[in-house]
Amino acid sequence: MRLLLQIIAVSLLTIGCNKKTDIKDSNVLVKVGNKVLYRSIMEESLPAGLSAEDSIIAAESFIRSWINDILLYNIAVKNLNDKDNIDRLVENYRKSLLIYQYEEQLINERLNSEIDERSMTEYYNLNKDKFKLEQPLVKGFFLKVPANAPQMSDIRNLYKSTAAESLEKLERFSLNNAVVFNYFIDKWVDFDELIEVFPKDQLRKEDLTVQKKTMEKEIDNFFYFLNITDYLLPGDNAPYEHAKSTVRKILINQRKIDFLKNTEDELYQRALNRGEIQFYGE
Repeated sequence: MRLLLQIIAVSLLTIGCNKKTDIKDSNVLVKVGNKVLYRSIMEESLPAGLSAEDSIIAAESFIRSWINDILLYNIAVKNLNDKDNIDRLVENYRKSLLIYQYEEQLINERLNSEIDERSMTEYYNLNKDKFKLEQPLVKGFFLKVPANAPQMSDIRNLYKSTAAESLEKLERFSLNNAVVFNYFIDKWVDFDELIEVFPKDQLRKEDLTVQKKTMEKEIDNFFYFLNITDYLLPGDNAPYEHAKSTVRKILINQRKIDFLKNTEDELYQRALNRGEIQFYGE
């Protein structure tokens, strides 16, 4: 049986490359009872970019799986006792699928998914305790400077300050001497991003403490200067800019729910007014 499948699979690939072969005759690969597997279906199932050997293996697997499905289905049809229940399940699934697809069509056609900034900030302010961080966030600035750069003693003093004058001097210094000057005092960044720019194991999440606001490391002829002006830990409330995308998704989802509920109510009332719904009681 395996040899036969391999022959069919190889034939499939050969036929696929032979443009002179009669398409009508070559399109049938396997027949089980009155069920037919066509070459076109097979070709669609094979991933692109496979080698010839891998294509044969994939084709063989698909053919065998298709045959097994047909054989099991035929036995199930003959021997399954509760066919009526299966029919009900299939019909219920079909109904649910049609309703879902129609609802998605209605949403795409009629629902405005644009959420204004005011709505998002209002929702966030009322529900900020629901948005918790999973990773620490920080504010501050970071410098990477060659060990032989000038004015190193000045830099050691300047990087510990957040005064505007000190930051201006650091920025001027970085233009000519720093390999990296990353300023993020005015925005939250993921602490993992900072860990990535430090040498391995030289910056850890445990370093986020009240007592350790500044850090200096000398590794491989470079000085690393870090000043953390503020930080949030896992479990703290997420700031608005980090919760914003989630808030937007929540509001869009709520708008979808309200839209579908209103649609259902309108359909129900319309059918009721037209006499399409009849109630039978005692």
